[in-house]
Amino acid sequence: MQTRTTRTGLALTELGFGGAPLGNLYTEVTDEEAAGAVEAAWESGVRYFDTAPHYGVGLSERRLGALLARYPRDEYFLSTKVGRLLAADPGATGRDGQGFDVPATTKRVWGFSRDGVLRSVDESLERLGLDRIDILYVHDPDDHYLEASLEAVPALVELREQGVVSTIGVGMNQTELPARFIRETDVDLVMLAGRYTLLDQSGLDELLPLAEERGVGIVAAGVYNSGLLATDRPTTDAKYDYEDAPEDLVSRAHLLADIAESHGATLPEAAVAFPLRHPSVLSVVLGARDAAQVTSNVGRYRAPLPQELWDDLITQGFIAERPASKETK
Repeated sequence: MQTRTTRTGLALTELGFGGAPLGNLYTEVTDEEAAGAVEAAWESGVRYFDTAPHYGVGLSERRLGALLARYPRDEYFLSTKVGRLLAADPGATGRDGQGFDVPATTKRVWGFSRDGVLRSVDESLERLGLDRIDILYVHDPDDHYLEASLEAVPALVELREQGVVSTIGVGMNQTELPARFIRETDVDLVMLAGRYTLLDQSGLDELLPLAEERGVGIVAAGVYNSGLLATDRPTTDAKYDYEDAPEDLVSRAHLLADIAESHGATLPEAAVAFPLRHPSVLSVVLGARDAAQVTSNVGRYRAPLPQELWDDLITQGFIAERPASKETK
């Protein structure tokens, strides 16, 4: 599997493993399914793994740390995130209200202060069973820019200087604030969710050109836009940005599928390959709950897509014309 290197020297595989499903995203994942997913990713050559305290209120970190412990530490890179502290909520009943099938007895508390960041890192290291983290992102600071930029990022810079973390960044599903972080702070990476895809290329307005200019890498997440691009043809219950997909976007997805199929490809294959055409994009992170999903993701990544597919998408106005970062696979 090919790699692309951050400005801090981390060689990330172009396909990354997204650990949100290991936190029981939407539905329970068994320990056996989780183990199968990580093993299949490793056997396929994936060496970049992403998680966060938010994912299953710590469950994803615990699972991923335990499963990666069987592999040489110097052969993979792991990212986690700061911004949400975990606290016991013993009086709560039922299941988690933020999309994960876990008990509600642990809650999330926003924490972008310096002390909150340092505490979050210590707790993540304990859950992961590690003594260092390769990449730390400030997670979803949409409503907390000042505190995140004045306290959280400087705290991450300190940790980077101390060698506790190698690379720092922010992770968001918008473009305006990540661009501001690049302009005003010393971040190395942006994990950009859903804003540089076949259906939404708003990242090109400012963020990606700025990242290219400043040497900041982009990790593309949410490339299926919550599912609309995840199947060969949109399903009747397709989602877009976590809500029911609007009819105009469903129609657009069908047109994209038509073009992909005319070149012997599928819509999801094109959705995975598209972000990697930009020189600032280092990796595409795809979540997986079991070995079968990993195998599907890897197959989509490795699918050979002809240049004529991109030429047609440009000609018909679906994507912008710009130099590709590499030849098609």
